[in-house]
Amino acid sequence: MSGKLKNTRNIGIMAHIDAGKTTTTERILYYTGRTHRIGEVHDGAAQMDWMVQEQERGITITSASTTTFWKYNNQEYKINIIDTPGHVDFTVEVERSLRVLDGAVAVFCAVGGVEPQSETVWRQADKYNVPRIAFINKMDRVGADFYSVVQQINEKLGSNPIPVQLPIGSEDSFKGVIDLIYNKAVVWREGDMGTTYDLVDIPEEYIEEAAKWREKLIEAVAETDDSLLERYFDDPDSITTDEMLEVIRKSTINHTIIPVMCGSAFKNKGVQRLLDAIVAFLPSPVDLEGVIGVNPMHGDAEVTRKPDSSEPLAALAFKIATDPFVGRLVFLRVYSGVLESGSTVLNARTGKRGRINRLYQMHANKQNPKERIEAGDICAAVGLKDLKTGDTICDVKNPISLESMDFPDPVIGIAIEPKSQPDVDKLGVALNKLSEEDPTFQVKTDENSGQTIISGMGELHLEILIDRINREFKVECNQGKPQVAYREAVTITVKHREVFKKQTGGRGKFADIIVEVGPVDEGESGLQFVDKVKGGNIPREFIPAVEKGFKEAMRNGPLAGYPIDSLKVVLLDGSYHPVDSDSLSFELAAKSAFRSIAPKANPVLLEPIMMAEVVTPEEYMGDVISDFNRRRGQVEGMESKMGARVIRAKVPLAEKFGYVTVLRTLTSGRATSTMEFSHYDEIPEDLARKIIEKAKGTVEKV
Repeated sequence: MSGKLKNTRNIGIMAHIDAGKTTTTERILYYTGRTHRIGEVHDGAAQMDWMVQEQERGITITSASTTTFWKYNNQEYKINIIDTPGHVDFTVEVERSLRVLDGAVAVFCAVGGVEPQSETVWRQADKYNVPRIAFINKMDRVGADFYSVVQQINEKLGSNPIPVQLPIGSEDSFKGVIDLIYNKAVVWREGDMGTTYDLVDIPEEYIEEAAKWREKLIEAVAETDDSLLERYFDDPDSITTDEMLEVIRKSTINHTIIPVMCGSAFKNKGVQRLLDAIVAFLPSPVDLEGVIGVNPMHGDAEVTRKPDSSEPLAALAFKIATDPFVGRLVFLRVYSGVLESGSTVLNARTGKRGRINRLYQMHANKQNPKERIEAGDICAAVGLKDLKTGDTICDVKNPISLESMDFPDPVIGIAIEPKSQPDVDKLGVALNKLSEEDPTFQVKTDENSGQTIISGMGELHLEILIDRINREFKVECNQGKPQVAYREAVTITVKHREVFKKQTGGRGKFADIIVEVGPVDEGESGLQFVDKVKGGNIPREFIPAVEKGFKEAMRNGPLAGYPIDSLKVVLLDGSYHPVDSDSLSFELAAKSAFRSIAPKANPVLLEPIMMAEVVTPEEYMGDVISDFNRRRGQVEGMESKMGARVIRAKVPLAEKFGYVTVLRTLTSGRATSTMEFSHYDEIPEDLARKIIEKAKGTVEKV
């Protein structure tokens, strides 16, 4: 079994939008024999971009998974690939894919280099400790600069990129690569889709450059192995190819180096060598330590599951999708044990059992039925009703709960309503299914207006979701103007005593609490609850009810009813009644205390601030900067890149609606922009007043 697991790779393709992730994946499928025709993104024919919206727009929206096989050193390797989106609005798809992957290929554009979303996905890979290799794509494009991108990976991402290949030529003259491990040149033959290549001696004009970079490679790998380092100083040529491959693999898995390769996926150049590198350098499930979780039945005692089929079952649900023919599909990464069709499993979060009706191995949106899926594999299951993204399913007799996933809160919302009355129920079903699939998509009803508000990560995100409601669920909707997801915060600490009494016939209600409420300590978030009650003045069983009361009260802030993201509550003292006190009394006392304290704690209104990056020709730079200033933006930095100017600025989201259209007008369509969430910041007082008045309905609603 371990031999089989040793030859498995679970990898993701991640990058900035338009770096060529899906094109690279399509070439991998072609070369591994998974498809016999190459699908192009720009033709809307890519296998992995199967959604209508993806084909129309030429972007990836949902992460698609597939399984393929590759022969390396006369052994067959199984590769599970997840192609992730590059657009920041769909960042959740990258987040949940990286959570379950063992390794990743980071694709960079040879012209664009390290772009804003490259930095975001890199941080996400760091968060989940995912080993990765870099593939510098689009070497055939005008302005391609391999060495500049390597330098950017080092400076902007703070990593240690070590080229294992160098390009031979660039732009139109890009015709091969120098393999620094084998010290040979790989030159593609003309006119046969890059399928065949010749291994030749390094061309004369590249010998010096190759020797310099090969020395850097040997030094980098020798540093991780003392005996190799000694041998390297005595005789650099004594290190064999096999030894180098082994040490590069070890260094990649423990994050000391990032092997860098290059090619042009669109021109079919470099993909086969990339497949070799995926197998050679990225870890199998066996190379990584066992997954650690807690046993929910034994006071959260720590449990480890090794990647082995003989271990009890542990699997993580990382995605939920609705298929028109199969129904609700739950994507699972099986970490240990065996998952069998028809078996009963335990949902560690709910404590309920569920039956696996059917199991599938996925190829984009096509399913291949399977009877069993073993440790280390990725699959989709039908039949698990209450499962949410981030839930663990496990063996009924050996429960384990794996660490779940954190998802960012939505920053933008719009009001929607169906065009016809009969569609009200259908819209409810559609919104329910879509929010199940996507944890960053939220639905709520506005208490003042009774409108349905849907919230997401950006304008494109919501646009795609409304398009899906129309096409997949056949519901046409009217929509309002985008609304910003504001937050509230308290800025000073206030002490308060709340006595809650209610006497009706029979048993009454009583709770008495003394609390201190204020901003959280540095580094904390959410509700920071500190219990300082001494001497049993409040029985232990009532204290969680106080915490629960404050947590629920935080959903509606004192200024305009926007949620409060972080709050510190110190429960100092209180008292109880032996007959009239119960958990509900203390929960209600906490809610009432919050309503009394919050207005006195100097509350402020916060707004989401976005990090925007605009790439513009030099002559429009002044117009772009003055437009940022008009939008309350702060320019953080400027740099030159490929004859254009890159402007970075922090701008309130409220000022960015429709920005793409304005930018096109300002720059005659020659500038591009990207935007991602940065942080929440306080709103100027005069503006905050208007927002509060509008939220309370004193200003006419748009």
